[in-house]
Amino acid sequence: MSLEQKIMGEMKEAMKSKNEALLRSLRAIKAEIIKAKTEPGANGEIDEATEQKFLQKMMKQRKDSLEIFEKQGREDLAVKEREEMAVIEQFLPKQLSEEEIKTAVAQIISEVGAQSAADMGKVMGVASKQLAGRADGKTISAMVKSLLG
Repeated sequence: MSLEQKIMGEMKEAMKSKNEALLRSLRAIKAEIIKAKTEPGANGEIDEATEQKFLQKMMKQRKDSLEIFEKQGREDLAVKEREEMAVIEQFLPKQLSEEEIKTAVAQIISEVGAQSAADMGKVMGVASKQLAGRADGKTISAMVKSLLG
């Protein structure tokens, strides 16, 4: 079952149960699916990797907005962002814990033979590919810096 079919099924259930937060979040995901399908070269089809990329992008946007709203004391808007993040999270692969990321990055550092912070680019290239979709780039970068520094 494709992501679009899952979203449509969930939207029907959200409408029946009158769950506005869920419906709002699902509509945002559906809009991204439509946008991805209409981009040049997509030919009306998107693969799973593209789906994961835009879901991660949506999640990052929500996190950034949440951070801003919390700093400004706008709890009303922060609640909406948290609700949407919870829904988007359901469609993303399980995220790695900080300890799992640390272990994976340490292994990559030894594989690549990185010695200092000058080798960060090598490590980040491999780590970003291996941990794609399962860890945030900012978290990976911070972990690489701490282990190489």
